[in-house]
Amino acid sequence: MHSSSFSSTSTIAWCNSNKPIFKAVGQLSQLRKLLWPLTPSLSNTNSAFTKPTKPTKNRDAMLASFEGSLFTPFSSRNILVVASLFTTLSTKIKVMINPTLHPSVDPKFVLKGNFAPVDEMPPTEFLVVEGELPHSLDGVYIRNGPNPQHEPLGPHHLFEGDGMLHSVRLSRGHATFCSRYVKTYKYKLERDARVPMIPNFLSGFYGLVDVGHCVTAMVRALIGQISLTSGFGIANTSLSFFYNTIFAMAENDLPYAIRLTQEGDIETIRRFDFGGKAPPNMTAHPKIDAQMGEIFSFQCFPVFPYLTFFCFDADGSKQSKVPIFSLQSPSYIHDFAITNQYAVFPLTQLEMDPFNLMACKGMPVRSQPTKVPQIGVIPRYATSDSEMKWFMVPGFNALHIINAWEDDHGNIVIIATNALNIENFFHNMNKVHFSLEKLRINMKTHGIERTILSEKSLELGSINPKYAGRKNRYVYMAVGEHVPKMTGLVKIDLEFGCEVASRSHGRDCFGGEAFFVGRDATNDLECDEDDGFLVSYLHNEIANESQFVVMDAKSPSLDVMAIVKLPGRVPYGFHGIFLKERELQKQKCYLSRE
Repeated sequence: MHSSSFSSTSTIAWCNSNKPIFKAVGQLSQLRKLLWPLTPSLSNTNSAFTKPTKPTKNRDAMLASFEGSLFTPFSSRNILVVASLFTTLSTKIKVMINPTLHPSVDPKFVLKGNFAPVDEMPPTEFLVVEGELPHSLDGVYIRNGPNPQHEPLGPHHLFEGDGMLHSVRLSRGHATFCSRYVKTYKYKLERDARVPMIPNFLSGFYGLVDVGHCVTAMVRALIGQISLTSGFGIANTSLSFFYNTIFAMAENDLPYAIRLTQEGDIETIRRFDFGGKAPPNMTAHPKIDAQMGEIFSFQCFPVFPYLTFFCFDADGSKQSKVPIFSLQSPSYIHDFAITNQYAVFPLTQLEMDPFNLMACKGMPVRSQPTKVPQIGVIPRYATSDSEMKWFMVPGFNALHIINAWEDDHGNIVIIATNALNIENFFHNMNKVHFSLEKLRINMKTHGIERTILSEKSLELGSINPKYAGRKNRYVYMAVGEHVPKMTGLVKIDLEFGCEVASRSHGRDCFGGEAFFVGRDATNDLECDEDDGFLVSYLHNEIANESQFVVMDAKSPSLDVMAIVKLPGRVPYGFHGIFLKERELQKQKCYLSRE
Protein backbone atom coordinates (compact mmCIF):
# COMPACT_ATOMS: atom_id res chain seq x y z
CA MET A 1 0.00 0.00 0.00
CA HIS A 2 2.79 2.38 0.99
CA SER A 3 4.80 1.97 -2.20
CA SER A 4 1.66 2.24 -4.23
CA SER A 5 0.66 5.48 -2.48
CA PHE A 6 4.11 6.88 -2.92
CA SER A 7 4.14 6.08 -6.60
CA SER A 8 0.74 7.74 -7.13
CA THR A 9 1.70 10.79 -5.09
CA SER A 10 4.95 11.29 -6.95
CA THR A 11 3.20 10.85 -10.30
CA ILE A 12 0.53 13.42 -9.45
CA ALA A 13 3.18 15.88 -8.29
CA TRP A 14 5.14 15.32 -11.47
CA CYS A 15 2.01 15.86 -13.59
CA ASN A 16 1.20 19.15 -11.83
CA SER A 17 4.67 20.44 -12.54
CA ASN A 18 4.36 19.57 -16.25
CA LYS A 19 0.91 20.96 -17.12
CA PRO A 20 2.16 22.61 -20.36
CA ILE A 21 3.19 19.21 -21.68
CA PHE A 22 -0.21 17.74 -20.89
CA LYS A 23 -1.91 20.70 -22.58
CA ALA A 24 0.12 20.19 -25.74
CA VAL A 25 -0.60 16.46 -25.78
CA GLY A 26 -4.32 17.18 -25.35
CA GLN A 27 -4.31 19.63 -28.25
CA LEU A 28 -2.54 17.13 -30.49
CA SER A 29 -5.07 14.50 -29.48
CA GLN A 30 -7.93 16.79 -30.52
CA LEU A 31 -6.17 17.50 -33.79
CA ARG A 32 -5.89 13.76 -34.39
CA LYS A 33 -9.64 13.35 -33.88
CA LEU A 34 -10.29 16.01 -36.49
CA LEU A 35 -7.80 14.59 -38.96
CA TRP A 36 -8.63 10.92 -38.47
CA PRO A 37 -11.47 10.84 -41.05
CA LEU A 38 -9.16 12.49 -43.57
CA THR A 39 -6.48 9.80 -43.26
CA PRO A 40 -8.12 6.38 -43.28
CA SER A 41 -4.89 4.74 -44.43
CA LEU A 42 -3.27 5.68 -41.09
CA SER A 43 -5.99 4.23 -38.89
CA ASN A 44 -3.92 1.14 -38.04
CA THR A 45 -0.62 2.95 -37.53
CA ASN A 46 1.04 2.61 -34.12
CA SER A 47 1.52 6.33 -33.69
CA ALA A 48 1.59 8.43 -30.55
CA PHE A 49 -2.08 9.28 -31.25
CA THR A 50 -3.32 5.67 -31.48
CA LYS A 51 -5.74 4.69 -28.75
CA PRO A 52 -5.09 1.37 -26.96
CA THR A 53 -7.33 -1.43 -28.09
CA LYS A 54 -7.80 -2.71 -24.56
CA PRO A 55 -8.08 -0.57 -21.41
CA THR A 56 -5.39 -1.02 -18.73
CA LYS A 57 -6.86 -2.23 -15.48
CA ASN A 58 -3.91 -1.40 -13.25
CA ARG A 59 -3.92 2.37 -12.59
CA ASP A 60 -0.29 2.46 -11.46
CA ALA A 61 0.89 0.55 -14.50
CA MET A 62 -1.12 2.85 -16.76
CA LEU A 63 0.39 5.97 -15.17
CA ALA A 64 3.89 4.55 -15.34
CA SER A 65 3.40 3.65 -18.98
CA PHE A 66 2.11 7.18 -19.70
CA GLU A 67 5.08 8.74 -17.86
CA GLY A 68 7.46 6.71 -19.98
CA SER A 69 5.71 7.65 -23.19
CA LEU A 70 6.13 11.34 -22.44
CA PHE A 71 9.88 10.95 -22.21
CA THR A 72 10.18 8.60 -25.18
CA PRO A 73 11.27 10.52 -28.28
CA PHE A 74 9.06 10.19 -31.39
CA SER A 75 10.26 7.46 -33.67
CA SER A 76 11.00 8.34 -37.29
CA ARG A 77 7.78 6.51 -38.24
CA ASN A 78 5.74 8.65 -35.85
CA ILE A 79 7.31 11.80 -37.23
CA LEU A 80 6.34 10.72 -40.77
CA VAL A 81 2.79 10.04 -39.61
CA VAL A 82 2.49 13.49 -38.03
CA ALA A 83 3.99 15.09 -41.14
CA SER A 84 1.51 13.20 -43.31
CA LEU A 85 -1.37 14.38 -41.15
CA PHE A 86 -0.29 18.00 -41.34
CA THR A 87 0.31 17.74 -45.10
CA THR A 88 -3.21 16.40 -45.53
CA LEU A 89 -4.57 19.20 -43.37
CA SER A 90 -2.59 21.80 -45.30
CA THR A 91 -3.92 20.48 -48.62
CA LYS A 92 -7.49 20.48 -47.36
CA ILE A 93 -7.15 24.04 -46.09
CA LYS A 94 -5.58 25.20 -49.35
CA VAL A 95 -8.41 23.65 -51.37
CA MET A 96 -10.96 25.22 -49.05
CA ILE A 97 -9.36 28.67 -49.23
CA ASN A 98 -8.27 28.88 -52.87
CA PRO A 99 -9.01 25.72 -54.89
CA THR A 100 -7.77 24.90 -58.36
CA LEU A 101 -10.24 26.34 -60.88
CA HIS A 102 -11.90 24.57 -63.79
CA PRO A 103 -10.45 25.86 -67.10
CA SER A 104 -13.83 27.44 -67.95
CA VAL A 105 -13.44 29.90 -65.05
CA ASP A 106 -9.66 30.08 -64.80
CA PRO A 107 -8.50 33.46 -66.19
CA LYS A 108 -5.25 31.88 -67.40
CA PHE A 109 -7.25 29.70 -69.80
CA VAL A 110 -10.23 31.96 -70.53
CA LEU A 111 -8.38 35.17 -71.36
CA LYS A 112 -5.90 33.92 -73.91
CA GLY A 113 -5.59 34.20 -77.68
CA ASN A 114 -8.30 36.36 -79.20
CA PHE A 115 -10.28 36.20 -75.97
CA ALA A 116 -7.64 38.37 -74.30
CA PRO A 117 -8.75 41.96 -73.59
CA VAL A 118 -7.61 44.96 -75.63
CA ASP A 119 -7.20 48.65 -74.89
CA GLU A 120 -9.58 51.33 -76.07
CA MET A 121 -8.89 52.85 -79.49
CA PRO A 122 -10.09 56.33 -80.48
CA PRO A 123 -11.62 56.87 -83.93
CA THR A 124 -9.05 55.74 -86.50
CA GLU A 125 -9.47 55.82 -90.27
CA PHE A 126 -8.31 52.83 -92.30
CA LEU A 127 -8.31 51.55 -95.86
CA VAL A 128 -10.14 48.80 -97.67
CA VAL A 129 -7.79 45.90 -98.40
CA GLU A 130 -9.96 44.03 -100.88
CA GLY A 131 -13.07 44.92 -102.86
CA GLU A 132 -15.20 48.01 -102.40
CA LEU A 133 -17.61 49.12 -99.69
CA PRO A 134 -21.15 49.56 -101.05
CA HIS A 135 -22.26 53.20 -100.92
CA SER A 136 -25.72 52.11 -99.81
CA LEU A 137 -24.10 50.70 -96.67
CA ASP A 138 -23.41 54.10 -95.11
CA GLY A 139 -23.94 53.92 -91.36
CA VAL A 140 -22.28 52.13 -88.45
CA TYR A 141 -21.76 48.54 -87.38
CA ILE A 142 -21.28 48.10 -83.63
CA ARG A 143 -20.64 44.84 -81.83
CA ASN A 144 -20.68 44.21 -78.09
CA GLY A 145 -18.55 41.79 -76.12
CA PRO A 146 -16.68 41.16 -72.84
CA ASN A 147 -13.33 42.88 -72.27
CA PRO A 148 -12.24 42.89 -68.59
CA GLN A 149 -10.73 46.20 -67.54
CA HIS A 150 -8.49 44.63 -64.87
CA GLU A 151 -6.93 41.22 -64.38
CA PRO A 152 -9.49 39.16 -62.45
CA LEU A 153 -8.71 38.47 -58.80
CA GLY A 154 -10.60 35.19 -58.84
CA PRO A 155 -12.66 32.98 -61.17
CA HIS A 156 -13.62 34.50 -64.50
CA HIS A 157 -16.08 33.04 -67.01
CA LEU A 158 -16.13 33.96 -70.70
CA PHE A 159 -19.56 35.59 -70.29
CA GLU A 160 -18.19 38.13 -67.80
CA GLY A 161 -15.93 41.10 -68.33
CA ASP A 162 -16.69 44.78 -68.89
CA GLY A 163 -18.60 45.53 -72.06
CA MET A 164 -16.58 46.97 -74.93
CA LEU A 165 -18.10 48.27 -78.15
CA HIS A 166 -16.20 47.91 -81.43
CA SER A 167 -17.57 50.06 -84.22
CA VAL A 168 -16.94 50.68 -87.91
CA ARG A 169 -18.40 53.93 -89.22
CA LEU A 170 -18.95 53.79 -93.00
CA SER A 171 -19.38 56.90 -95.11
CA ARG A 172 -19.05 57.11 -98.91
CA GLY A 173 -16.64 54.21 -99.11
CA HIS A 174 -14.48 55.35 -96.18
CA ALA A 175 -14.27 53.59 -92.82
CA THR A 176 -13.45 54.68 -89.26
CA PHE A 177 -12.78 52.17 -86.48
CA CYS A 178 -13.27 52.76 -82.75
CA SER A 179 -13.21 50.66 -79.57
CA ARG A 180 -14.63 52.02 -76.32
CA TYR A 181 -15.73 50.60 -73.00
CA VAL A 182 -19.33 51.02 -71.96
CA LYS A 183 -18.81 53.38 -69.02
CA THR A 184 -21.03 51.54 -66.57
CA TYR A 185 -21.11 52.33 -62.87
CA LYS A 186 -18.99 49.22 -62.25
CA TYR A 187 -16.46 50.26 -64.90
CA LYS A 188 -16.03 53.77 -63.48
CA LEU A 189 -15.84 52.49 -59.90
CA GLU A 190 -13.05 50.05 -60.74
CA ARG A 191 -11.30 52.46 -63.10
CA ASP A 192 -10.94 54.96 -60.28
CA ALA A 193 -9.91 52.28 -57.76
CA ARG A 194 -7.53 50.65 -60.29
CA VAL A 195 -8.58 47.24 -59.02
CA PRO A 196 -11.69 45.01 -59.28
CA MET A 197 -14.23 46.03 -56.64
CA ILE A 198 -17.27 43.88 -57.49
CA PRO A 199 -16.91 40.06 -57.64
CA ASN A 200 -17.72 38.05 -60.76
CA PHE A 201 -20.96 36.54 -59.45
CA LEU A 202 -21.74 34.54 -62.58
CA SER A 203 -18.30 32.91 -62.48
CA GLY A 204 -19.16 31.58 -59.04
CA PHE A 205 -17.49 31.14 -55.66
CA TYR A 206 -15.20 28.16 -55.11
CA GLY A 207 -13.25 28.95 -51.94
CA LEU A 208 -12.89 31.28 -48.97
CA VAL A 209 -10.88 33.76 -51.06
CA ASP A 210 -13.90 34.25 -53.35
CA VAL A 211 -16.18 34.67 -50.34
CA GLY A 212 -13.69 37.16 -48.95
CA HIS A 213 -13.95 39.29 -52.08
CA CYS A 214 -17.73 39.27 -51.73
CA VAL A 215 -17.60 40.18 -48.03
CA THR A 216 -15.18 43.01 -48.82
CA ALA A 217 -17.60 44.36 -51.45
CA MET A 218 -20.47 44.16 -48.95
CA VAL A 219 -18.47 46.08 -46.35
CA ARG A 220 -17.64 48.74 -48.95
CA ALA A 221 -21.34 48.99 -49.74
CA LEU A 222 -22.18 49.40 -46.04
CA ILE A 223 -19.70 52.25 -45.61
CA GLY A 224 -20.82 53.98 -48.81
CA GLN A 225 -17.93 53.14 -51.14
CA ILE A 226 -20.24 51.13 -53.42
CA SER A 227 -23.77 52.21 -54.34
CA LEU A 228 -26.18 49.28 -54.57
CA THR A 229 -28.79 51.43 -56.33
CA SER A 230 -26.50 52.34 -59.24
CA GLY A 231 -26.40 48.82 -60.63
CA PHE A 232 -23.31 46.70 -61.07
CA GLY A 233 -23.94 45.23 -64.52
CA ILE A 234 -21.37 44.98 -67.30
CA ALA A 235 -23.44 45.83 -70.43
CA ASN A 236 -21.44 43.34 -72.51
CA THR A 237 -24.04 41.25 -74.36
CA SER A 238 -26.07 43.07 -76.99
CA LEU A 239 -27.16 46.36 -78.54
CA SER A 240 -30.63 47.67 -79.27
CA PHE A 241 -32.06 50.80 -80.85
CA PHE A 242 -35.31 52.28 -79.54
CA TYR A 243 -36.51 55.74 -78.59
CA ASN A 244 -33.97 56.85 -81.24
CA THR A 245 -31.22 55.86 -78.84
CA ILE A 246 -28.58 53.12 -78.92
CA PHE A 247 -28.50 50.94 -75.81
CA ALA A 248 -25.78 48.55 -74.61
CA MET A 249 -27.32 45.73 -72.60
CA ALA A 250 -26.72 42.76 -70.30
CA GLU A 251 -29.37 40.83 -68.40
CA ASN A 252 -27.96 41.57 -64.93
CA ASP A 253 -28.69 45.32 -65.14
CA LEU A 254 -30.59 48.03 -67.01
CA PRO A 255 -29.53 49.36 -70.44
CA TYR A 256 -26.86 52.04 -70.89
CA ALA A 257 -27.60 54.79 -73.41
CA ILE A 258 -24.85 55.23 -76.04
CA ARG A 259 -24.20 57.98 -78.58
CA LEU A 260 -22.20 57.85 -81.81
CA THR A 261 -20.46 61.09 -82.71
CA GLN A 262 -19.95 62.42 -86.23
CA GLU A 263 -16.24 61.64 -85.86
CA GLY A 264 -17.02 57.98 -85.18
CA ASP A 265 -16.41 58.03 -81.43
CA ILE A 266 -18.57 56.16 -78.90
CA GLU A 267 -19.87 57.96 -75.82
CA THR A 268 -21.72 56.48 -72.86
CA ILE A 269 -24.52 58.81 -71.78
CA ARG A 270 -26.03 57.14 -68.72
CA ARG A 271 -27.84 54.16 -67.22
CA PHE A 272 -31.42 54.25 -68.47
CA ASP A 273 -34.20 53.30 -66.02
CA PHE A 274 -37.24 54.35 -68.09
CA GLY A 275 -37.98 57.22 -65.76
CA GLY A 276 -37.76 55.03 -62.67
CA LYS A 277 -40.41 52.61 -63.99
CA ALA A 278 -38.11 49.71 -64.89
CA PRO A 279 -37.11 46.85 -62.56
CA PRO A 280 -33.45 46.54 -61.43
CA ASN A 281 -32.59 44.36 -64.42
CA MET A 282 -34.06 43.22 -67.74
CA THR A 283 -33.24 40.90 -70.62
CA ALA A 284 -30.48 41.80 -73.05
CA HIS A 285 -32.91 40.94 -75.88
CA PRO A 286 -35.93 43.29 -75.70
CA LYS A 287 -38.30 43.18 -78.66
CA ILE A 288 -39.39 46.31 -80.51
CA ASP A 289 -42.61 46.73 -82.47
CA ALA A 290 -41.40 49.28 -85.03
CA GLN A 291 -44.90 50.12 -86.21
CA MET A 292 -46.33 50.81 -82.75
CA GLY A 293 -43.09 52.02 -81.17
CA GLU A 294 -43.59 49.63 -78.25
CA ILE A 295 -40.83 47.86 -76.32
CA PHE A 296 -41.51 44.43 -74.82
CA SER A 297 -39.17 43.00 -72.23
CA PHE A 298 -38.93 40.80 -69.16
CA GLN A 299 -37.05 40.38 -65.91
CA CYS A 300 -35.58 37.00 -64.99
CA PHE A 301 -34.82 36.87 -61.24
CA PRO A 302 -33.60 34.19 -58.78
CA VAL A 303 -36.29 35.13 -56.23
CA PHE A 304 -40.04 34.53 -56.70
CA PRO A 305 -41.67 35.67 -58.92
CA TYR A 306 -38.93 34.35 -61.18
CA LEU A 307 -40.31 35.93 -64.37
CA THR A 308 -42.00 39.29 -64.92
CA PHE A 309 -43.24 40.40 -68.35
CA PHE A 310 -43.67 44.11 -69.10
CA CYS A 311 -44.14 46.61 -71.91
CA PHE A 312 -43.41 50.30 -72.54
CA ASP A 313 -45.22 52.40 -75.12
CA ALA A 314 -43.66 54.83 -77.59
CA ASP A 315 -43.55 57.59 -74.94
CA GLY A 316 -41.77 55.42 -72.38
CA SER A 317 -44.85 54.86 -70.23
CA LYS A 318 -45.15 51.44 -68.66
CA GLN A 319 -48.26 49.76 -70.08
CA SER A 320 -48.27 46.51 -68.18
CA LYS A 321 -46.38 44.45 -65.62
CA VAL A 322 -47.34 40.81 -65.32
CA PRO A 323 -45.55 38.63 -62.72
CA ILE A 324 -45.68 35.02 -63.92
CA PHE A 325 -46.69 33.24 -60.70
CA SER A 326 -47.31 29.96 -62.52
CA LEU A 327 -43.56 29.57 -63.00
CA GLN A 328 -42.62 27.61 -59.88
CA SER A 329 -38.88 27.17 -60.40
CA PRO A 330 -36.10 29.74 -60.99
CA SER A 331 -35.67 28.94 -64.68
CA TYR A 332 -32.89 30.75 -66.49
CA ILE A 333 -34.45 32.57 -69.48
CA HIS A 334 -32.11 34.46 -71.78
CA ASP A 335 -34.32 35.36 -74.75
CA PHE A 336 -37.94 35.44 -75.90
CA ALA A 337 -40.00 36.44 -78.95
CA ILE A 338 -43.11 38.40 -79.86
CA THR A 339 -45.65 37.75 -82.60
CA ASN A 340 -48.58 39.87 -83.68
CA GLN A 341 -50.61 38.73 -80.67
CA TYR A 342 -48.32 36.86 -78.29
CA ALA A 343 -45.08 36.81 -76.33
CA VAL A 344 -43.23 33.47 -76.33
CA PHE A 345 -40.92 32.31 -73.52
CA PRO A 346 -38.66 29.21 -73.68
CA LEU A 347 -37.98 27.39 -70.39
CA THR A 348 -34.86 25.22 -70.45
CA GLN A 349 -33.31 22.75 -68.02
CA LEU A 350 -31.05 25.52 -66.69
CA GLU A 351 -32.06 27.09 -63.39
CA MET A 352 -30.67 29.87 -61.21
CA ASP A 353 -29.25 28.73 -57.87
CA PRO A 354 -27.74 31.52 -55.73
CA PHE A 355 -27.18 29.03 -52.89
CA ASN A 356 -24.32 27.58 -54.93
CA LEU A 357 -22.47 30.83 -54.26
CA MET A 358 -23.03 30.73 -50.53
CA ALA A 359 -21.90 27.10 -50.37
CA CYS A 360 -18.82 27.80 -52.54
CA LYS A 361 -20.06 25.21 -55.04
CA GLY A 362 -19.46 27.30 -58.15
CA MET A 363 -21.73 29.23 -60.50
CA PRO A 364 -25.23 30.36 -59.45
CA VAL A 365 -26.83 28.17 -62.12
CA ARG A 366 -27.54 24.46 -62.30
CA SER A 367 -28.85 21.96 -64.82
CA GLN A 368 -31.92 19.87 -63.99
CA PRO A 369 -31.74 16.83 -66.32
CA THR A 370 -35.13 15.48 -65.17
CA LYS A 371 -36.92 18.74 -65.89
CA VAL A 372 -39.07 18.85 -69.05
CA PRO A 373 -38.52 22.07 -71.07
CA GLN A 374 -41.58 24.15 -71.84
CA ILE A 375 -42.77 26.98 -74.06
CA GLY A 376 -44.86 29.68 -72.39
CA VAL A 377 -47.27 31.72 -74.54
CA ILE A 378 -49.03 34.82 -73.21
CA PRO A 379 -50.94 37.61 -75.02
CA ARG A 380 -48.82 40.70 -75.66
CA TYR A 381 -51.20 42.87 -73.67
CA ALA A 382 -52.03 40.39 -70.92
CA THR A 383 -53.00 41.80 -67.53
CA SER A 384 -52.76 38.58 -65.53
CA ASP A 385 -50.64 35.46 -65.25
CA SER A 386 -53.82 33.43 -65.75
CA GLU A 387 -53.55 34.16 -69.48
CA MET A 388 -50.25 32.27 -69.75
CA LYS A 389 -50.37 28.85 -71.44
CA TRP A 390 -47.57 26.31 -71.01
CA PHE A 391 -46.61 23.66 -73.59
CA MET A 392 -44.34 20.71 -72.76
CA VAL A 393 -41.53 20.29 -75.32
CA PRO A 394 -39.26 17.43 -74.17
CA GLY A 395 -35.60 17.89 -75.06
CA PHE A 396 -36.03 21.44 -76.38
CA ASN A 397 -33.58 23.83 -74.67
CA ALA A 398 -33.80 27.12 -76.56
CA LEU A 399 -31.51 29.90 -75.42
CA HIS A 400 -32.06 32.12 -78.48
CA ILE A 401 -35.25 32.49 -80.52
CA ILE A 402 -34.36 33.69 -84.01
CA ASN A 403 -37.93 34.63 -84.95
CA ALA A 404 -41.58 33.73 -84.30
CA TRP A 405 -44.90 34.47 -85.99
CA GLU A 406 -48.50 33.31 -86.38
CA ASP A 407 -49.47 31.44 -89.52
CA ASP A 408 -52.78 31.68 -91.39
CA HIS A 409 -54.37 29.08 -89.09
CA GLY A 410 -53.48 30.85 -85.86
CA ASN A 411 -50.62 28.47 -85.05
CA ILE A 412 -47.42 29.89 -83.58
CA VAL A 413 -44.26 29.16 -85.55
CA ILE A 414 -40.93 29.39 -83.69
CA ILE A 415 -37.41 29.31 -85.18
CA ALA A 416 -34.87 28.66 -82.44
CA THR A 417 -31.64 26.89 -81.57
CA ASN A 418 -31.87 23.82 -79.34
CA ALA A 419 -28.88 23.30 -77.04
CA LEU A 420 -28.25 19.56 -76.83
CA ASN A 421 -26.31 18.44 -73.74
CA ILE A 422 -27.16 21.76 -72.14
CA GLU A 423 -25.60 20.65 -68.84
CA ASN A 424 -22.25 21.49 -70.47
CA PHE A 425 -23.27 25.00 -71.48
CA PHE A 426 -21.25 26.94 -68.92
CA HIS A 427 -18.25 24.66 -68.35
CA ASN A 428 -17.77 22.62 -71.55
CA MET A 429 -19.23 24.67 -74.38
CA ASN A 430 -17.48 22.54 -77.02
CA LYS A 431 -19.67 19.59 -75.94
CA VAL A 432 -22.91 21.47 -76.67
CA HIS A 433 -24.46 21.00 -80.11
CA PHE A 434 -26.88 23.73 -81.20
CA SER A 435 -29.55 22.31 -83.47
CA LEU A 436 -31.66 24.77 -85.46
CA GLU A 437 -35.34 23.77 -85.19
CA LYS A 438 -38.73 24.90 -86.40
CA LEU A 439 -41.67 24.44 -84.02
CA ARG A 440 -45.34 24.82 -84.84
CA ILE A 441 -47.70 25.11 -81.86
CA ASN A 442 -51.40 24.52 -82.41
CA MET A 443 -53.05 26.91 -79.96
CA LYS A 444 -56.33 24.97 -80.12
CA THR A 445 -55.20 21.37 -79.74
CA HIS A 446 -51.88 22.11 -77.95
CA GLY A 447 -50.17 19.85 -80.47
CA ILE A 448 -46.56 20.58 -81.40
CA GLU A 449 -44.69 19.77 -84.62
CA ARG A 450 -40.88 19.88 -84.66
CA THR A 451 -38.56 19.99 -87.65
CA ILE A 452 -34.76 19.96 -87.56
CA LEU A 453 -33.52 22.45 -90.17
CA SER A 454 -29.80 21.61 -90.09
CA GLU A 455 -27.51 18.92 -88.68
CA LYS A 456 -24.73 21.46 -88.17
CA SER A 457 -24.14 23.22 -84.86
CA LEU A 458 -25.61 26.68 -85.46
CA GLU A 459 -25.92 29.70 -83.18
CA LEU A 460 -25.84 33.53 -83.21
CA GLY A 461 -28.52 33.89 -85.87
CA SER A 462 -29.68 36.91 -87.84
CA ILE A 463 -32.66 37.77 -90.07
CA ASN A 464 -33.77 40.79 -92.03
CA PRO A 465 -34.91 43.02 -89.10
CA LYS A 466 -37.97 44.13 -91.10
CA TYR A 467 -39.41 40.64 -90.64
CA ALA A 468 -39.09 40.40 -86.86
CA GLY A 469 -42.32 38.99 -85.42
CA ARG A 470 -43.78 38.04 -88.79
CA LYS A 471 -43.25 35.26 -91.30
CA ASN A 472 -39.83 35.23 -92.94
CA ARG A 473 -38.04 32.82 -95.23
CA TYR A 474 -34.31 33.15 -94.57
CA VAL A 475 -32.08 32.99 -91.51
CA TYR A 476 -28.30 33.43 -91.39
CA MET A 477 -26.53 31.35 -88.77
CA ALA A 478 -22.95 31.13 -87.52
CA VAL A 479 -21.41 27.65 -87.60
CA GLY A 480 -19.24 26.32 -84.80
CA GLU A 481 -18.92 24.17 -81.68
CA HIS A 482 -17.28 26.79 -79.50
CA VAL A 483 -19.63 29.79 -79.26
CA PRO A 484 -18.79 32.63 -79.87
CA LYS A 485 -15.73 31.47 -81.85
CA MET A 486 -17.37 30.39 -85.12
CA THR A 487 -15.91 28.79 -88.25
CA GLY A 488 -18.35 29.95 -90.93
CA LEU A 489 -21.88 30.97 -91.95
CA VAL A 490 -24.90 29.29 -93.50
CA LYS A 491 -28.14 30.56 -94.99
CA ILE A 492 -31.22 28.46 -94.23
CA ASP A 493 -34.40 28.51 -96.33
CA LEU A 494 -37.26 28.05 -93.86
CA GLU A 495 -39.81 27.35 -96.58
CA PHE A 496 -37.95 24.30 -97.88
CA GLY A 497 -36.18 23.52 -94.59
CA CYS A 498 -32.68 23.30 -96.03
CA GLU A 499 -29.33 25.05 -96.39
CA VAL A 500 -29.12 27.17 -99.55
CA ALA A 501 -25.80 29.01 -99.06
CA SER A 502 -22.69 28.69 -96.94
CA ARG A 503 -19.27 30.14 -96.41
CA SER A 504 -16.23 28.99 -94.44
CA HIS A 505 -14.03 31.66 -92.88
CA GLY A 506 -10.95 29.67 -93.85
CA ARG A 507 -8.14 28.00 -91.98
CA ASP A 508 -7.30 29.61 -88.62
CA CYS A 509 -9.92 32.32 -89.22
CA PHE A 510 -12.93 32.67 -86.95
CA GLY A 511 -15.87 35.01 -86.69
CA GLY A 512 -19.15 35.37 -84.84
CA GLU A 513 -22.64 36.66 -85.49
CA ALA A 514 -23.18 38.11 -88.98
CA PHE A 515 -25.71 40.94 -88.96
CA PHE A 516 -28.08 41.37 -91.93
CA VAL A 517 -28.36 44.85 -93.45
CA GLY A 518 -31.06 45.39 -96.09
CA ARG A 519 -30.17 47.11 -99.33
CA ASP A 520 -31.48 50.67 -99.59
CA ALA A 521 -34.58 51.23 -101.72
CA THR A 522 -37.42 53.69 -101.96
CA ASN A 523 -39.38 51.25 -99.84
CA ASP A 524 -37.46 48.45 -98.10
CA LEU A 525 -40.39 46.11 -98.60
CA GLU A 526 -39.97 46.39 -102.37
CA CYS A 527 -36.69 44.48 -102.11
CA ASP A 528 -36.49 40.71 -101.71
CA GLU A 529 -36.14 39.59 -98.13
CA ASP A 530 -32.54 38.46 -98.69
CA ASP A 531 -31.50 41.44 -100.82
CA GLY A 532 -28.78 42.95 -98.66
CA PHE A 533 -25.47 42.43 -96.93
CA LEU A 534 -23.98 40.49 -94.05
CA VAL A 535 -21.43 42.34 -91.92
CA SER A 536 -19.18 40.80 -89.31
CA TYR A 537 -15.74 40.79 -87.71
CA LEU A 538 -13.23 38.02 -88.48
CA HIS A 539 -9.94 37.21 -86.80
CA ASN A 540 -6.93 35.43 -88.25
CA GLU A 541 -5.24 33.68 -85.34
CA ILE A 542 -1.96 33.05 -87.18
CA ALA A 543 -1.48 36.64 -88.34
CA ASN A 544 -3.22 37.93 -85.18
CA GLU A 545 -5.19 40.38 -87.34
CA SER A 546 -8.86 41.33 -87.27
CA GLN A 547 -10.98 42.28 -90.27
CA PHE A 548 -14.33 43.85 -91.02
CA VAL A 549 -16.04 41.86 -93.77
CA VAL A 550 -19.03 42.67 -96.00
CA MET A 551 -20.75 39.73 -97.76
CA ASP A 552 -23.52 39.48 -100.34
CA ALA A 553 -26.47 37.95 -98.46
CA LYS A 554 -28.24 36.93 -101.68
CA SER A 555 -25.42 35.03 -103.37
CA PRO A 556 -25.26 31.21 -103.12
CA SER A 557 -21.79 31.32 -101.58
CA LEU A 558 -22.23 34.51 -99.53
CA ASP A 559 -19.56 36.19 -101.63
CA VAL A 560 -17.22 38.66 -99.95
CA MET A 561 -17.71 42.17 -101.31
CA ALA A 562 -15.16 44.00 -99.16
CA ILE A 563 -12.49 43.15 -96.61
CA VAL A 564 -11.07 45.82 -94.34
CA LYS A 565 -7.99 45.23 -92.20
CA LEU A 566 -8.69 46.83 -88.82
CA PRO A 567 -6.08 48.93 -87.00
CA GLY A 568 -6.86 47.09 -83.76
CA ARG A 569 -7.68 43.55 -82.66
CA VAL A 570 -11.33 42.70 -82.01
CA PRO A 571 -11.78 39.88 -79.44
CA TYR A 572 -14.52 37.33 -80.00
CA GLY A 573 -17.81 38.68 -78.70
CA PHE A 574 -21.57 38.42 -78.83
CA HIS A 575 -24.29 40.47 -80.53
CA GLY A 576 -24.15 43.52 -82.79
CA ILE A 577 -26.32 45.99 -84.65
CA PHE A 578 -26.13 48.06 -87.83
CA LEU A 579 -27.65 51.55 -87.97
CA LYS A 580 -28.00 53.38 -91.24
CA GLU A 581 -27.07 57.02 -91.56
CA ARG A 582 -30.69 58.18 -91.43
CA GLU A 583 -31.10 56.39 -88.07
CA LEU A 584 -27.92 57.93 -86.70
CA GLN A 585 -29.22 61.37 -87.57
CA LYS A 586 -32.25 60.71 -85.35
CA GLN A 587 -30.17 60.00 -82.25
CA LYS A 588 -31.48 61.77 -79.20
CA CYS A 589 -28.69 63.72 -77.58
CA TYR A 590 -30.73 65.32 -74.80
CA LEU A 591 -30.12 62.46 -72.37
CA SER A 592 -27.99 64.03 -69.66
CA ARG A 593 -24.87 62.27 -68.44
CA GLU A 594 -24.68 60.97 -64.91
